[in-house]
Amino acid sequence: MNTSIRNTGRLLTAALRTLLVLTVVCGVLYPLAVTGAAQTLFPHQANSSELKAEGKVVGSSLIGQTYQLPKKDPDDPDEAARPDLRWFQPRPSNGLGTNSVNTQYALILSGATNRSADNAELVQWIEDAKKAVIQDNATEGRRISPSEVPADAVTSSGSGLDPHISPAYARLQAQRVAERNGLPADEVEALVADHTQGRILGFIGEPRVNVLRLNAELKELVSRQAR
Repeated sequence: MNTSIRNTGRLLTAALRTLLVLTVVCGVLYPLAVTGAAQTLFPHQANSSELKAEGKVVGSSLIGQTYQLPKKDPDDPDEAARPDLRWFQPRPSNGLGTNSVNTQYALILSGATNRSADNAELVQWIEDAKKAVIQDNATEGRRISPSEVPADAVTSSGSGLDPHISPAYARLQAQRVAERNGLPADEVEALVADHTQGRILGFIGEPRVNVLRLNAELKELVSRQAR
């Protein structure tokens, strides 16, 4: 009886010691080491890849965000969002709405527009989105044909939160952005070229343009022109 109690006590003591050691190692030392290494070696990435403009954080370069006009009736939940055409627009996404916690993102709703190629709903989405892209980006000096509209202009990414667009979609918007902001078209096109990133390591992924970075630079360009 006494031996059994002593053995049980030793097992409990060993278990508690193991729990204590693992808690200190895995719950304190390891997180501190990883956090310290991340802050030392990759501080920008470790702090959400925040992008600042005029001294203020305007978003993360890893998550797309919308550029929309204010609602005419803020209390009307059925009023459709209208893009602010002064800015380069991101890929379509139902996940970039608003909620009571975060006024920029409704992450719980994010998702792709992936359906089968012959899905009637997808076909209608794409047709409607293509018409909107053509209408929004047509200017006095340029008309856009349906064949010029790239796929990323009318479909969401896998997450619905892609911060990038293709160079083709950015160039498609350049003339409209230039006219809306009273800027020379060649300056806006040069801005797109400067923000076009190539494939990672030369072969991974596709060339891309980060919309948040591009619009932040556009805002600075507009400010300089206004002085």
